[in-house]
Amino acid sequence: MCGIAGAVWSRPDKAITASVLRRMTDVIVHRGPDDAGEYFSPESSRGVRCALGFRRLSIIDLSGGHQPLSNEDGTIWVTLNGEVYNYRELREDLLAKGHKFATSSDTEVIVHLYEEHGADCIKHLRGMFAIVLWDATNQRLLLARDRLGQKPLVYRQEEGRLLYASELKSILQVPAVPREVDPRAVEQFLTYQYVPHPHCILKGYAKLQPAHLAIYEGNELTVHRYWSPEYEAVSDTASPLSTEQWSRELRETLTESVRLRMRSDVPIGSFLSGGIDSTIISGLMQSLSPHPIHTFSIGFSIPEFDERRYAREAAELLGTNHHEYVVEPSVLDTLPRLIWHYDEPFGDSSAIPTMYLSEVTRQLVTVALSGDGGDELFAGYPRYRAVHLAGQMDRLPAFMRNMFGWKLWQQIIPSSQSQRSFGRRLKRFLSAISASPELRYLRWIGIFDHEARHDLYTPEFQQSLDGYDSSDIILDAYKACPNRDFVTRTTCADVHTYLPCDILTKVDIASMAFSLEARSPFLDHQVVELAARMPIELKFSVTAQKRILIETFSDLLPASIKTRPKMGFGVPIDHWFRNELRSLLDETLLTDRFLSRGYFRPETIQRLVNEHQSGKWDHRYRLWNLIVFEHWHRMFIDGDVPTSAPMIPGYQT
Repeated sequence: MCGIAGAVWSRPDKAITASVLRRMTDVIVHRGPDDAGEYFSPESSRGVRCALGFRRLSIIDLSGGHQPLSNEDGTIWVTLNGEVYNYRELREDLLAKGHKFATSSDTEVIVHLYEEHGADCIKHLRGMFAIVLWDATNQRLLLARDRLGQKPLVYRQEEGRLLYASELKSILQVPAVPREVDPRAVEQFLTYQYVPHPHCILKGYAKLQPAHLAIYEGNELTVHRYWSPEYEAVSDTASPLSTEQWSRELRETLTESVRLRMRSDVPIGSFLSGGIDSTIISGLMQSLSPHPIHTFSIGFSIPEFDERRYAREAAELLGTNHHEYVVEPSVLDTLPRLIWHYDEPFGDSSAIPTMYLSEVTRQLVTVALSGDGGDELFAGYPRYRAVHLAGQMDRLPAFMRNMFGWKLWQQIIPSSQSQRSFGRRLKRFLSAISASPELRYLRWIGIFDHEARHDLYTPEFQQSLDGYDSSDIILDAYKACPNRDFVTRTTCADVHTYLPCDILTKVDIASMAFSLEARSPFLDHQVVELAARMPIELKFSVTAQKRILIETFSDLLPASIKTRPKMGFGVPIDHWFRNELRSLLDETLLTDRFLSRGYFRPETIQRLVNEHQSGKWDHRYRLWNLIVFEHWHRMFIDGDVPTSAPMIPGYQT
């Protein structure tokens, strides 16, 4: 797990010096505090040069994994952020073909695979990765990202130069690169609470999408997808698998995924929230370990946000060495560091507890396995239940939908405090009951819907959008799975958008902020392909979700966890905005500095604040996203980007 940065250029005025490359890698030292390396290619006959920069977090081959790393004659150089879990098997095959290895690292496998297969070498890798490879013979730079998007890769293409890095702030260390906010990215952020790939908050920058390969050669950049989850490849209905066969294959595939992700030369543990997914991963780890594994959870003083008792029950059943911590997140302390680490506006408030969990976990281990991906692959989110029931209501005549809608929902939605936000989103969802299912789902998951954004924007900012509507992001994602039931199509859309752009971004940035490697066994592409082929009936019904997970791994799950409702990993920002953080709203959103930027109508901002603080409406997510955007703007646009995470005494709001 590391940080990478560099460039390739053909114009002398676009050259990257050693000091600039060092600044690019120093600013991401948190991703790799153990080692640093750089490589500058000789100038070719075409005037092309390449610079590869690297920061290392040592996980595999601690003494011999220095990067950038080359083949025997120095014609191929590579940097890797991430892990290739099947490197031992690939290495044995390459040795049998006559390749010579100088290290025991997983990275060296890539250069020899490239010698064998060219750009198709990426298809042989089982892991999470962002890879940059320089082919000196062909004067070609190859960039690749893992299939599910666990490791980030940002780039900027200019006339005569391509810049790339693990994090945007690294590219911003290059002298004279522009920093201009893209209005369309603001529209996307306020819709989804993140800026979706391949877009970036700044004009002229882009994210390489998951499962994509980019080749820069002759000043031209070509990008193509090399893998897709097989949602359309359903099993042969003439001889369908039995539930027992599906379950057996799932157990074998996920167990193998966990086994591969336990390969490490440093201490390893597991996040254990007390939910189904993390408990299964921790249980499989423990079954493969000769000694108790370390498991980690955090809790809060507010009961609705505290899962510690479930994590404790799971740890007792599994026999792990469990560590739990009680934290009182201070948003005022965390916000500046969160803004700096995430580079772009990132509005998922669960990033706060994720950073706290990563910090305490890193005190004992360097690698932690997580349950990320289980909800998207096995239909675990409560909103999938809403999707299904809305589909049933679509069969009713229009005049009957609203008449029966609320009674139906009230029978299935828990009435506890923790489910209030579910009910509020439901109201928005039902208000769009006559819309297409895809747009209805966007109304469910969105932060500001279309009407709210129109009311929020100033006429000048609305004009700058030139008619752009961010709903295309989710509509395009649904096209990846056109022929399955709508719940499966929705999980597929989430795998293409919400999972990589929100969940995996959140975990990668939060964990790497503390030099912790987070691995996700559910996101092994063989597990994903298996889950994608499964009939929805194995995963989901109105009264039960993740059915096959619970049945397959019943021996690893305490009874209380099998039946408990899903609890989001969040913080009580709705309460804070009416109490402890009331001043943060006033000092951020009601200032002349914010209101004079020209993005938003002052009267709309004032109304949102007043309605939330009075208790009339719950605008927690909207207000948090606006706060994040403003603090990002202050840090990344108004002045020079800090070269390290800000500390509170020196951070001016």
